[in-house]
Amino acid sequence: MQTPKVFSLPRVARFGGHALFIKERKLWYVYNFIGIPPEQVLVSLEEVASGAHVLGVEFTKESVGSRDEAIGTATLHVDDQAVAKEPWRTHSAHFALAGEGLSIGRDSGDSVSKEYTPHFTFTGGRIREVEISIGDDVYVDLERDFHAGLARD
Repeated sequence: MQTPKVFSLPRVARFGGHALFIKERKLWYVYNFIGIPPEQVLVSLEEVASGAHVLGVEFTKESVGSRDEAIGTATLHVDDQAVAKEPWRTHSAHFALAGEGLSIGRDSGDSVSKEYTPHFTFTGGRIREVEISIGDDVYVDLERDFHAGLARD
């Protein structure tokens, strides 16, 4: 198996995170919730052709689960085409044991997924721009945050 060419989205390694990468010429998106199996994996059915492309993943939130997880649909895009789509479940932000932050064009620490190995850089192309956008439906549970703050004091 060849080493994938990886560019990754916000990630926090084997203990959780998100990764968007190309492996075996297919676009992959992986979500790992604090290392608890199974990781969620979405893979394009077709290979990504050589040349300039806009690659991305979109999550459309449809509801909130009993553990405050967002439930919806994840869609992979190559240019203007949806190339894979599946039901998806994710937690926002505060779930990792330790955060490695955002890596683009390289993986500087542990891999988010067992689907690739850590410590390599993107080669054979050029990443021209990265955009990360979040929805405007962010809900902040002020009461829960207040109690968490009291617990830390």
